[in-house]
Amino acid sequence: MYVVATPIGNAADITLRALDTLKRADAIACEDTRVTSKLMGIHGVATPLVSYHEHNAAKMRPVLIGRMQAGETIALVSDAGTPLVSDPGYKLVRACVEAGVPVTALPGPSAALAGLVLSGLPSDRFLFAGFLPNKSAARRTSLGELTAVPATLVFYESPQRLAESLADMAAVLGPREAAVARELTKLYEEVRRGPLPDLAAHYDSAGPPKGEVVVVVAPPGAEAEAQAVDVDSALRDALSRLSVRDAAAEVALMTGRPKRDVYARALELSREDGR
Repeated sequence: MYVVATPIGNAADITLRALDTLKRADAIACEDTRVTSKLMGIHGVATPLVSYHEHNAAKMRPVLIGRMQAGETIALVSDAGTPLVSDPGYKLVRACVEAGVPVTALPGPSAALAGLVLSGLPSDRFLFAGFLPNKSAARRTSLGELTAVPATLVFYESPQRLAESLADMAAVLGPREAAVARELTKLYEEVRRGPLPDLAAHYDSAGPPKGEVVVVVAPPGAEAEAQAVDVDSALRDALSRLSVRDAAAEVALMTGRPKRDVYARALELSREDGR
């Protein structure tokens, strides 16, 4: 079986290898034959389509496994992005593994990865958390379990729930830097960046955006690191004009940081700079 990433929303992004595989397969298993047939028609792929989604998966899995054990090649695609990422396809892969059926993946567009790359947030370590619960209380509980994860967080979200979800993220995760990306790899691609409270306020005022949405949130401590950099910059500027004590007082008032902490840092910077 081939797991093929097919960009239904942007036909130009599909790879040549994926097209060749889809043409050579005996059948293409897809979430919605009406949606997939549009992409197949654009590229002249005449391979028969077979419906495979969460409502018929239990019934269809043994049918597909039987066909593959008989020597047929099945390609699995999803309505958007990479199969198995927030869809039930992993159960079919697991069934293939248990039945000794070879499985390979053909990479392609992934909204989660595209959103992470475009966010400008740390990408060396990240956690894809999928969709959060629909209700605020359950959503906040789930977010609470992620507060200490030392990685950038990536979520999928419904446009209709976006403002509420961002507000819950701000309440639970704090004013972390974040990015909201929509319609990735498509014509109306858009990325909006800023602290979670600002993004929540924007979408509460502007209303639900159109298209599929990815939310990327900075890891814990990133905002503290940014604040430390800002304090150092402000202190160096103040120290060029004022005494250590006066510079610390000015920056503490400006940033809202504790005077004792700012004064201690001012002393350190003053020594480093030989003042």
